[in-house]
Formats: sequence, structure tokens, C-alpha cells
Amino acid sequence: MNLEEIQSLIKFVSRSGAEEVELETKDVKITIKAPSKKRGKAAAEQQSQVVHQVPVMPQMPAQQPMPQQAPAPAPAPSAPNEKPAGGGSGDSDDSKYITVKSPMIGTFYRRPSPDKDVFVEVGDVIKEGDVTCIIEAMKLFNEIESEVSGKIVKILAEDSSPVEYDQPLFLVDPS
Repeated sequence: MNLEEIQSLIKFVSRSGAEEVELETKDVKITIKAPSKKRGKAAAEQQSQVVHQVPVMPQMPAQQPMPQQAPAPAPAPSAPNEKPAGGGSGDSDDSKYITVKSPMIGTFYRRPSPDKDVFVEVGDVIKEGDVTCIIEAMKLFNEIESEVSGKIVKILAEDSSPVEYDQPLFLVDPS
């Protein structure tokens, strides 16, 4: 994870209203704590912490298969390819699409509540800033807004399933 990604994550957390977010990858563990409202933006940067490399190997193998299993049913009807999560249409077709990825670890929800309609369906046209899903992290429900405009081609995550940081959630056709 580079400095730009960390700064982007800090900005995202400050906009989301979350009080604290922890992110673990196989090489890095990051904890971001929001400042109290009295201290303002300068305190947000002071309170953000980056903790150096922490081994988390025992957790990673157990967590990785679950997200890979969720998208697997979609490619199954087509000819098998080397990347099961790459999409069912073949790699050349998917390369023209933009992959919308999860900005955090949490639980992926397609609708604001069980009795409401989903945010987006395959075929829906979205624009930058539209809410595409919710990711629950540490009992906080974070609305995930689209950073691209286009048409939803594929939904890659199952509703109510756990997602990892940077896991593909949607394929969007920008044309």
C-alpha cells in the first residue's frame, strides 16, 4: 500500500463519519481514528496511525477463499478461464470495463435495508457520486459512492457477504 492510497483512505474515512477504521492486508495494518469535532482537520492527520508490518497469514487463507467463491457461479456456464473472478465473458471483453473495488473490509449490502430496493442492478446507468452499495464495517454502514460514470455490466459480490479491501464489486462499462 503506497502513500497515496493511505491518504485516500484517510480522506474517505473522514468523509464517511466513521470514528475508527482498521485495515489489515498481508503486509500492513492501518488504524485510522477520526478526530473529535473540536479539533478539526489538523487533528485528523495527527491521529491517523500507520502501524508497520504485522504478520496476518493465519487469517488470510481462511478469508480469501470466501470472496473467491461468491463470484465463481457467474463464470461457471462459460468456458473455463484462468481467472475465475475475471468474469464469464472472457478476459478480452472485461478489459474494456472499469472494475469498482471495495474501499474497505466489511460486509457488502446491495440495499439500504431489507425492505428496500437494491441500489443498482445490471444494466443500470450510474454517474459519479451515485450510491452503489453499503459496506458495514465495525457496526457502521458506509454508503459507497461511484467514482465513475457508466453502465453496470456485472455485480461481482454476493449480497450480505464479507468483502476484502480492494476486492472487485462491480464491472462498469464507461462508454
